[in-house]
Amino acid sequence: MYRWEITRAALAQRVFAIVRKESYDQAAAAADTLLSAGLTTIEISLTTPFALEAVTTLVREVGDDAIIGVGTVLDGASARMAVDAGARFLASPGLDEEVIRTGHRYGVPVFAGVSTPTEVVRALELGADALRLFPASGLAPGWIRDVRADLPQAALLPAGGISVEAAPEWIAAGAAACGLGSVLTEGDRDIVAKRVTDLLVRLEEVASGDRPEV
Repeated sequence: MYRWEITRAALAQRVFAIVRKESYDQAAAAADTLLSAGLTTIEISLTTPFALEAVTTLVREVGDDAIIGVGTVLDGASARMAVDAGARFLASPGLDEEVIRTGHRYGVPVFAGVSTPTEVVRALELGADALRLFPASGLAPGWIRDVRADLPQAALLPAGGISVEAAPEWIAAGAAACGLGSVLTEGDRDIVAKRVTDLLVRLEEVASGDRPEV
């Protein structure tokens, strides 16, 4: 797929899971649970031991049925290793030109980290495929609405401290998708499945116009 096709597929459900675990086995189990629950976009953080091995395995197993990316990509070297591991997208907590350049060199979209309007503009200039608003925990959904009033072309992806309950509010405010971490994976498979299903329904309702108040 082309970069824009991967980006569109990755953000189609308006939510992506951020898997950050203490071991390969924990990461693999969390990803399997999320995929079984119906989530189609998962980001494996490089802070997870053997993260790239987990990515390679997942990409081989899911094929085109899901989009597996790599998060916490801080520089060009780690970006290249993520691409070699099979990552379908790269995500970063900050804005690094070499990460964007490396991803694009190999046809992989990059979701660059931003936290100010100035960084949003700079990321757009550098060609980032989407902009990861990080950390979102200190902000409110209205930040998205205010920034997009001046920069409607910015595809913003709030992540970091967002709850399952608050995600629809961010989408209603104009976010393209939300990144959620452990709040999605806590509990057994049945609990996670119900949580993911309910969230996807709520996000679809928001996108279709039945928007909750923000």
